[in-house]
Amino acid sequence: MARPRSDARHRLFEAAIALIAERDFAGTTVAAIAERAGVAKGTVYYNFPSKQALFEGLLAQGMDELEQRLAKASEGLAPLPAIIALVRAQLEYIAEYGPFTKLLASEMWRTERAWRDTLNRLRERVVGRYVAALDEGVRAGVLREGLDTQLAAASIFGMVLVTALGWREFRPDQPLDEVHATIVDLLRGGAIVSP
Repeated sequence: MARPRSDARHRLFEAAIALIAERDFAGTTVAAIAERAGVAKGTVYYNFPSKQALFEGLLAQGMDELEQRLAKASEGLAPLPAIIALVRAQLEYIAEYGPFTKLLASEMWRTERAWRDTLNRLRERVVGRYVAALDEGVRAGVLREGLDTQLAAASIFGMVLVTALGWREFRPDQPLDEVHATIVDLLRGGAIVSP
């Protein structure tokens, strides 16, 4: 992820990601984050007014980085190559930031959380990169008219997220190129059922 404003902040983010991925948010204390980061507990509160603010900052930083990577990957591409590039960029990000991605996936499905609005806004921005490519595909006539691009974008994002988490957990030796090719085949519709 992009480097936060200070080295202490960066260490806090790294420690928080690791601990929350191990213990979940409720089981992670500010003292444990400070200890893992190698800073005084007061340093946490100097940088963030609360554990919730630290977590929201963590989500924002991670999602901002993912959105930037998606934007860069798809820049200037025609709609279908853009979608393929978005899938690859998302896979690469997940491969690089596995603990953050596990945290993101688990928090997306929690029913009780104070940061629901923050997470939803961040998710919309990231999924919006897929929406833009799909909308352009509909306008260009390469995707069917009337396609619900919001639903399609959320479906692709979710499929890549869940597939990548399974890949990293259960088949980490499988090359990224193979995972990417399989997802692209599924998107093209020819891997399982012929059109």
